[in-house]
Amino acid sequence: MSDAAQLTSTEVRDAAEAVKAAIDRHLEAVSSTTTADDPAVFAAYEELAAAAIAYDQLLYEVYDEVTPFEVPGDGGPGSYRGPEQPEAISVLIRRDYRIADPRRLRAQAEHLDSSLTPGAGGAGAVNAAVGVLFGEYEPDEIAARAEEFGLEEGDGTLWVTAAEPTEPGEWLAEPFDSPDPQLLLCRFDVSEVYDDEEPEEDDEPGEPADG
Repeated sequence: MSDAAQLTSTEVRDAAEAVKAAIDRHLEAVSSTTTADDPAVFAAYEELAAAAIAYDQLLYEVYDEVTPFEVPGDGGPGSYRGPEQPEAISVLIRRDYRIADPRRLRAQAEHLDSSLTPGAGGAGAVNAAVGVLFGEYEPDEIAARAEEFGLEEGDGTLWVTAAEPTEPGEWLAEPFDSPDPQLLLCRFDVSEVYDDEEPEEDDEPGEPADG
């Protein structure tokens, strides 16, 4: 084995040891904290993420292998593997809502569809009301008026992935295939879990996953 090869393999081993040490420090910080926003936990998290990214990059450069761990936004080798200039993109959006006020939801639907029985209860009535609202309004408008429709916003995510050009209607047979993370160009996440964190200026929730 050449000196250069020996050096690089040693660097990979050192990076692996750094990940192990960072895991121990993160566990220690998490298990000993008494507050929800302990800066020590945040610092240990950041250190662990940086160590994992460095190890993943070296592993890829030396052995052409990657780890099964995904660090959001790492942008390093082993993340995006799609074409440099994709010919098409797919925009995948998921928004979760809790039906906070079923009566308000039904009332809004009844204004739009006179065939709905006023004041009707039961799961069937809610299902029908949801169908009426989403048939009448664009998803963006429902998101903007969620409280008015008796809905409470939950988590949401938007993924933009590289895709192959298709003919109109060709993808409708299987529109909800699981997206390939290695074709992910960027993503934007919204969740209440971020409300308890104090992200750095360049790490706000909703930033693209890959620069």
